[in-house]
Amino acid sequence: MRELTFFMPTRVVFGQDVVKKAGDGLALGRKALIVTGQTSARKSGALDDVLSVLTGDYVLFDRVENNPTGENCLEGAELAKKENCDYIIAIGGGSPLDAAKVMAVLAVNDKKPLELYGGWENQPLPIVAIPTTAGTGSEVTPYAVLTLHEEETKKGLGGPDLFPRVAYLDPKYTASLPRQVTIDTAVDALSHLVEGYLSNRATPASDFVALQGIAVWGATIPALRAGQFTMEDRENLLLASMLGGITIAQTGTTFVHALGYPLTYFHDYPHGRANGVFMASYLEYTNEHAPERVETVLELLDVPSLEAFRELMNELFADFVGKLHVGEERIRAYAEKAAQTRNVTYSRGTPTVDQLTKILKDNIL
Repeated sequence: MRELTFFMPTRVVFGQDVVKKAGDGLALGRKALIVTGQTSARKSGALDDVLSVLTGDYVLFDRVENNPTGENCLEGAELAKKENCDYIIAIGGGSPLDAAKVMAVLAVNDKKPLELYGGWENQPLPIVAIPTTAGTGSEVTPYAVLTLHEEETKKGLGGPDLFPRVAYLDPKYTASLPRQVTIDTAVDALSHLVEGYLSNRATPASDFVALQGIAVWGATIPALRAGQFTMEDRENLLLASMLGGITIAQTGTTFVHALGYPLTYFHDYPHGRANGVFMASYLEYTNEHAPERVETVLELLDVPSLEAFRELMNELFADFVGKLHVGEERIRAYAEKAAQTRNVTYSRGTPTVDQLTKILKDNIL
């Protein structure tokens, strides 16, 4: 008999001008902390839309780093306390959305950022999430990823109360993204969908979401290859990203993420691009343990073979293939650190340090 759980409490509002249409309903309290990075919220038009309908007071924190640290989040949380904010509006890509979740916890819990990995007592401030990229799906997950200089890596924390209260998704907010950022974030979304479907924690319910998302993502491959995107393409990518977030909220991610984190931390690779480096090898490895599932992924993407999938990744990242050079000693260290993560235990076959080392060597040596 099947046993499964499926928990996704975020209310999702998807479509054109959904923020403006929300009107007074956008506010979840008396005073908002608006959390953004330095540019995307303004360039996308999302911040202007929020301010055009927002009722009540607000204070703006627009200093979220590209890969936020606990200290960066603590700065925002202290502002929320000082200004007596009772909810958060997060606008941006994965970094502002993840940072906002940590700020929401720190604003009402007397803890240091690193202590949050052991949990917290008080309910975080409620969050309105407005993504401006189509990649992380953070608007519908209970996770936040921080950069930990103490451990020289990125590391996720999570809890059911980190789900945003409501997410407003408007494809027009992604229209200002440059071509390569669109590709990087799109591959991040694909990695969530594929890893969730191939995870050993997958369920029939999560599969239903993941398979729909993979099919929607596959329809955007011609646009990704051409680097030219219609609003329909943007809509499909944003929908796929959201479905990827819903998927990993149930399953978590696999060793693709564990191997990708050092490329982001040590080599400044954007998260989606770091995942893309290992996606083909991940499918090849998993094909040894769940060939029917890998075949389903390829069919939904309309990609004829594993070799063709590798060619697709190489094409999307043509400007970066073969440009990263890492010594064998560091590669082994990356593999050993990855092997200690939950991501690896969620992977079918549970790869060993030697197997992870080989995958690293095959793709970045």
